Amino acid sequence: MLIIDEAHHFRNPGTKGELSRYWRLFDLAEDKQVYMLTATPINNRLIDLQHLIEHFSRRRPDHFKDTLGIHSLPGHFRKLEKDLEKRLGSDILQSELPGIEASDLLTHDNLFSDLVVQRSRAYVRRSQEQLGGNMAIFPDRAAPKVASYSVKKTYGKLLAKLEKAFNRKSPLFTLPMYYPLAYAKVPVQDEFEENRQKQVVGLIRILFLKRFESSARAFEASCQQLLLKVMAFVSVNSTTKHEQSAFERWKVRYEDLLGYVDTRQKDLFGLDDEEADEDIIPEELLDAAEKLDREAFDIPQMLSESLQDLDQLAEFLNELRQFKPQHDDKLRALIHLLKTDPVLKKHKVLIFSEFQATARYLAAELEKAGIKGIDQVDSATKRNRGDVIRQFAPYYNGLSSKELDKKSWPETRILIATDVLSEGLNLQDATRLINYDLHWNPVRLMQRIGRVDRRMNPAIEKSLVKDHPEVKAIRGTVEFWNFLPPDELDELLKLYKKISNKTLVISKTLGIEGKKLLTPDDDFEALKDFAHAYEGQPTALENMRLEYQRLLAAYPDLPQRMQALPGRVFSGKAHPKTGTQAVFFCYALPAKDTSVTDPISEANAWTTAAGTSIWLLADLLSDSIVEDVASIDAAIHCEPETPRRCKLAQTTLGEVRAKVEKHLKNTYFKQVQAPVGVVPQLVAWMELN
Repeated sequence: MLIIDEAHHFRNPGTKGELSRYWRLFDLAEDKQVYMLTATPINNRLIDLQHLIEHFSRRRPDHFKDTLGIHSLPGHFRKLEKDLEKRLGSDILQSELPGIEASDLLTHDNLFSDLVVQRSRAYVRRSQEQLGGNMAIFPDRAAPKVASYSVKKTYGKLLAKLEKAFNRKSPLFTLPMYYPLAYAKVPVQDEFEENRQKQVVGLIRILFLKRFESSARAFEASCQQLLLKVMAFVSVNSTTKHEQSAFERWKVRYEDLLGYVDTRQKDLFGLDDEEADEDIIPEELLDAAEKLDREAFDIPQMLSESLQDLDQLAEFLNELRQFKPQHDDKLRALIHLLKTDPVLKKHKVLIFSEFQATARYLAAELEKAGIKGIDQVDSATKRNRGDVIRQFAPYYNGLSSKELDKKSWPETRILIATDVLSEGLNLQDATRLINYDLHWNPVRLMQRIGRVDRRMNPAIEKSLVKDHPEVKAIRGTVEFWNFLPPDELDELLKLYKKISNKTLVISKTLGIEGKKLLTPDDDFEALKDFAHAYEGQPTALENMRLEYQRLLAAYPDLPQRMQALPGRVFSGKAHPKTGTQAVFFCYALPAKDTSVTDPISEANAWTTAAGTSIWLLADLLSDSIVEDVASIDAAIHCEPETPRRCKLAQTTLGEVRAKVEKHLKNTYFKQVQAPVGVVPQLVAWMELN
């Protein structure tokens, strides 16, 4: 048996030839039971869930044919995707989404209900209370706060230059080196590759915008790196005397800037003059640059447009040379927040940035501002990451402040991190978090918040408060701040809207926990259980489970009494809706049982133990059959004192039952292709009159 935590990391198959983590797990999971634990099984599309399921369906499209009647798993998910698109509208970036919640799509999907176990915090709390266990303690999370700042004050003229570059017919950069098929001399045959190249250029543009929003330091690093890569491409492909002369003239024109970039690169990588290359273009970039076939591609045009890209990058970098940290209004807003907020100025806080350059810039500038107790971690940090975590959150990682002191380890008050710390870690020694920039995947935002908004351990809490009585007032509360792109940048980035709508799509699909992510005004009431899944009311199905627990607590012998009841047990009650008649049915549906060997007939291999059960409500007024469990539960719910009332004629009941069994034959049994002789078994039924 395999139990896999953070299972969403195994959702991307890539190609079979790759020795990726997906395929390594796929091979490991063969002939084993697989349990996948994740709060975010859907990161981008429904197909993420399909790929997780395929670890135990072994990528056999008809794996669920005999049990659920699904003859093609990919086809099933394609249909779900189309249905989701219909519910959300084809343009998911619309400002208002339809009132029909797409979470219904999966709530009523047999595959989802059979394979996925979801539990909200509210259910966990109430279930543990009913069963008399120790309560799981979750902190109270406040609505997000927004830290405002001015991009114009930070970037000055650079903002106008960036807007101008994006408003061109060919926005920002052309980047021929990443999209050579656009310059092919013969018609392109490989549409897939052409589309891939086009998307790479689009992603680079988006990355530049995200880095621009993050910090001037991150944007500058991107500009410098792209400048050197484009220069390497031009250098390798400039083979005629005219092309080489044009490139040399460009280098002479920007000689001063190139010297500045060279110095910045040496500082970045810690190189001295002897270690650095004589040429500004690193040797590895020249080796990596592809020399294209001049017979196949329009090289002169590619070089011309590459030089235009270099001009644009040079314009940005010259403007960035004027940038000073004291101009950075976003940084000043962070420093002001850390120095004036009554909690942030003396208690632990976790600061997230998507980019290494921004994280390191913040660490350096906060120290210069006189803020103490700072540490910083990113993917390139050489220190043991576990030590970094323990110094920031000792109590929830097996230590204490006193034990840190014995090791002569300083305790961290402010930890600045990239998303290397965004999942799977206990950092709830802290109760405050700042998103300095926004990750475009809202799942990451939820994971960041989940570092401090986690289950609290009563024993650890007692120890922490005993050693630090000053934190008692803020324990059990979580607050976080978002540095949102302000109005002057919002039109350019579309980042806030992109994240908001992506959150809506994911939440409508799976009801992911967390009501308010970005601003205090975010109100996703249109999402089923989205407001309640975090803490409020349990879902309809969870309420049914809680009711069953209450029954078991009140009547401990109930399971034995139910076992003693005869098959097809029948009763009746008043229908909650006046003037309406219906009949409720509970059927056991057999499925193919792989444990049955050498059956006498094919039908003998089908058992109710391997199958499932189904609730149906035949409405006599509308002549329809309802399968929604929650609405059926509301109709049939009884108290011990509810009077028995049976009025329907036996012939009517018989006709309704025959109709329902015909419905099952034409749906479930047809889908699973059950052999002759396999029939549903009536467990219980009830008339509502």
